[in-house]
Amino acid sequence: MTPTTETSTPVDYRVRRDDYSKGEFTTGPKAEEIELGPDEALLRIAKFAFTANNITYAVVGEMIGYWNFFPAEEGWGRIPVWGIGVVERSNAEGMKEGDRFFGYYPMSTHLKVKPVKVSPAGFIDGAEHRQALPPTYNNYRRMTLEGGFDPKYDDLMMIFWPLFMTGFVIDDFLADNDFFGAKSVVFSSASSKTSFGTAFQVSQRGDGPGQGRPEIIGLTSPGNKAFTEGLGCYDRVVTYDEVGTLDAATPTTFVDMAGNADVVSAVHNHFADNLRYSCLVGMTHWQDNKPAAGLPGPAPAMFFAPTQIEKRGKDWGPGGLQERFGKAWEVFMEPVARCITVVHGEGQDAVERVYQDTLAARAKPNEGHVLEM
Repeated sequence: MTPTTETSTPVDYRVRRDDYSKGEFTTGPKAEEIELGPDEALLRIAKFAFTANNITYAVVGEMIGYWNFFPAEEGWGRIPVWGIGVVERSNAEGMKEGDRFFGYYPMSTHLKVKPVKVSPAGFIDGAEHRQALPPTYNNYRRMTLEGGFDPKYDDLMMIFWPLFMTGFVIDDFLADNDFFGAKSVVFSSASSKTSFGTAFQVSQRGDGPGQGRPEIIGLTSPGNKAFTEGLGCYDRVVTYDEVGTLDAATPTTFVDMAGNADVVSAVHNHFADNLRYSCLVGMTHWQDNKPAAGLPGPAPAMFFAPTQIEKRGKDWGPGGLQERFGKAWEVFMEPVARCITVVHGEGQDAVERVYQDTLAARAKPNEGHVLEM
C-alpha cells in the first residue's frame, strides 16, 4: 500500500489486466504542475461510486474497449467509475473553477479533459484517444439545480444513475422486441443493483404477469433471498438451486448479470428450446465466466447499452431518451432510498477494501459505496 499523498499530488489506482486482484496506487506530478493546452481543463475527482458494474468494465475491457478511456502502462488498466469532478483549473471557454460535472472517470484524484461542445448542460471530452469510443461515455453533465441535479441525491445518482440507465435500456430493448415472445423473464444476481433497476422497469409495464408484461423471476443466493424479495419488483424469487422448480414449458427470456457458468448452464439446460433469448449483461463472476459449449437454446448475446441508446436517439429525437429516462428515474428514487444504505469511504485503504470486496463478491447488496481518494 502506497502511503497517503498530499491532496495536490494526483493519485491513480490501477490493476493488472491479467489478474484483477493485483492493484496499486501510483502518483504523478503535482496538480499545479500539470500542463494544460489552450482548450483543456483539469478536474479534481471529488468522489465516485463503486459497484459490481465496474468489475464488468474490467472483465470486458478488451472486448468493448473500456481500458482505452483512461490509458495506463502496458499490462495495467484503470477501471472506469461514475463520479463527480470539480474544475480545478481551466483554459476551456465556458468552464470555470468550481464547476461540477457528473460523468465517467478513472479511479483517480484528477482527470485532464479537452472539452468540446461546452454548454449550460455540460461538455464532451474531445481528447483524441476517446474519439473512436462510444460517445455515451464521453458526455459530462453540468451539475446545477437548473439542470435537475439536487445535491441531496448526489450519492444515489453516482451509485444508481449508470446502473438504472442500463436497466432502463435493457427493459426498453426487451419490450422493443416483445420480450422475444417470452411469458417470463428470469434475472440472475437478482439482488444486484442493475437487476433491481431492470426488474423495476419491467414491473412498471401492465398490471401484472400476463396483463401487459411477463412474469418477473429473480435468481439469487439463499443469503440474499429475503433482501431480494423485499425489493418488491419480482413476482417470484428463487435460489440458484431451485432453478429446476421453474416451469420449463414456459417461454422464457434470461437476463444474466453475473456470467456465472454454472448458472448459465443450469438455466439453458432447464428451459432448452423454450429459452427464447439469453441476454448477457454483467460478468462479475469473472473467474467462472466460461459456459460449456453447445448449450441448448439461443447462444448468450452480450448486451451493449450504447447500441440501444443510439437507436432510441434516432427513434425519439433529441432529448427524447433523456425525457423518458428522467421520468422513470424520479419514480425509481423512492424504492432506492428505502432499500439501499449509502456507505462512504475516504482514502486509499477504503478504495482498496471496497474494490477487493466487490471483486470477491463480498459486497452487501443493501449497501452502495461512495469513495473519495
